[in-house]
Amino acid sequence: MSRIGNNPVAIPEGVTVDVKDNVLTVKGKLGELSQNFDTVEIKVEEGNVLVTRASDKKEEKAKHGLYRSLVNNMIEGVSNGWTKQLELVGVGYRASNQGQKLDLALGFSHNIVLNIAPEVKVETISEKGKNPIIKLTSFDKQLVGQVAAKIRGFRRPEPYKGKGVKFVGEELRRKAGKSA
Repeated sequence: MSRIGNNPVAIPEGVTVDVKDNVLTVKGKLGELSQNFDTVEIKVEEGNVLVTRASDKKEEKAKHGLYRSLVNNMIEGVSNGWTKQLELVGVGYRASNQGQKLDLALGFSHNIVLNIAPEVKVETISEKGKNPIIKLTSFDKQLVGQVAAKIRGFRRPEPYKGKGVKFVGEELRRKAGKSA
């Protein structure tokens, strides 16, 4: 029995949910998202979205909680949005953006220029004496996570000094250096 899958998802004001031909469409003030689904049934009743499954087959049980979480993330995204913040730790590490182009100086011989999808809003914050921060905002949780992971993948934090691109608030496992 899926505990997450059985919980109804409340639909806030200003959000519309439509289900047609195994496609769920969610519209809100920030944007519109759609998701294909199978093996489960999605119903909209009395301001709630209910996800049910027909039987207790392994595949249906596995997807029951998954689709409920996807629906919840879609509704949360089009009403409030999702934000990820990345911090650049290291001497000379810088970030700047011009519209949707993100320019990263991460200690390589050249700068990395990354074109970011138009659905994701990018903002760079540089204050004197603090590490630069890249702030990514969008209504699509999957897309924000994918862009953030791509940026983090250019220079992952290393365990000795902690230099690299990390999420704000991320705890790194640190190692002791050589003992002389």
